[in-house]
Amino acid sequence: MIASRQPLPLHRSLALGAIGTLAFLGFWAFLARSGLVSPLFLPGPVAVAERFATLTERPFAGGTLPAHVASSLQRFLIGYLLAAAVGVPLGLMMGWSRLLDDIVTPIFDALRFIAPIAWVPFAALWFGTGIGGPILIIFAGAFPPCLINAYRGARYVDARLLEAAEMLGTPGHRMIAEVLLPAALPSIVAGLRISAGLGWQSLVGAELIVASTGVGYMMVQAQGAVSTATVMVGMVAIGLIGVVIDVALRALETRLRRHHG
Repeated sequence: MIASRQPLPLHRSLALGAIGTLAFLGFWAFLARSGLVSPLFLPGPVAVAERFATLTERPFAGGTLPAHVASSLQRFLIGYLLAAAVGVPLGLMMGWSRLLDDIVTPIFDALRFIAPIAWVPFAALWFGTGIGGPILIIFAGAFPPCLINAYRGARYVDARLLEAAEMLGTPGHRMIAEVLLPAALPSIVAGLRISAGLGWQSLVGAELIVASTGVGYMMVQAQGAVSTATVMVGMVAIGLIGVVIDVALRALETRLRRHHG
């Protein structure tokens, strides 16, 4: 029988993470200096760090790195919040109403298997390089987890709570807002965390094609200029922002799970 995995103490977890990071950076630096790969295509960590510092002050592809990051975050927040605003209430209502569930599920099941990047041609045709295209693609990536987790949370609400609310004559909108939503909140937050990751990945894919600003756009322009260090700076920025978003939502999820038992 396999023993259950126990969480490591915080200091040990941080130490192991630091060891892994240093090992990765060391291997990267060794590979860059070995001559096996041209520095033009694989700059070392120091060169990328220097380029990162330069881009925070010197514009590239129409803006500095903070300006491109701000543009990407603006698109992400609009698309992500729109997906949550539509997906969570719709998922709760589908979990509560069998009729609505039967109406929406066939359409949703057909659409959710379409990869967000497949919407790029439509986004380019409908919106060009405006803000609407990336928002559509982010919505396509972030919407399904919001709906699915809200739906599951509503379906697994204790039946006694629903029966008690129905006996008291609770109207439908109050049933969703005051019974289903609080009970399904941990599941909803878990879905929002997954949704944020998919939405952020979808944004970068969208900016590679249908945007004129943003981190993804900066990377495409750097590719054309054969500036590998700039491309890697964009990748680092994308990863760091993704980690910050995930850590914030993970902390919220942990807090809610403790509160709700």
